[in-house]
Amino acid sequence: MPYEHKARRMVEFCETDMAGIMHYANFFRFMETAEHGFYRSLGFSVVEMSLSPKVGWPRVHASCDYRRPLRFEDEVEIHLLVIEKKSKAVTYQFRFTKVNDPTREEVARGKLTVVCVTQDEEGQMKATPIPAAIADQIQVAPQALLDS
Repeated sequence: MPYEHKARRMVEFCETDMAGIMHYANFFRFMETAEHGFYRSLGFSVVEMSLSPKVGWPRVHASCDYRRPLRFEDEVEIHLLVIEKKSKAVTYQFRFTKVNDPTREEVARGKLTVVCVTQDEEGQMKATPIPAAIADQIQVAPQALLDS
């Protein structure tokens, strides 16, 4: 669907801390895995070379609420949902579910807002409308799905 994407990752040893749980910062890397997979599922990439001018997607907001830890070799599903789409920005919600847990309980929930930008010759970024070739493919998830 053009409003959701699911990705799976296994927690690697290097992603854990001294307490044996996945370090909090790695949840953001997992969000990025789902985000990039979402773009690929729609036929483009976070680094889209075919557009002119080229666009980038810097983060302007990132958050995560942690409910239960993930540990080495836990398999986690990251469910991306588009919760808002504006002319220059998209906001995603990420639901983390531990797959190898019989309860399949949600262990964390994140949020990420990205803005479409172009860069001038000096590298200065400026917000720009999301190109139609991309914007037309992204929809906001149905409210019933967001409320669950």
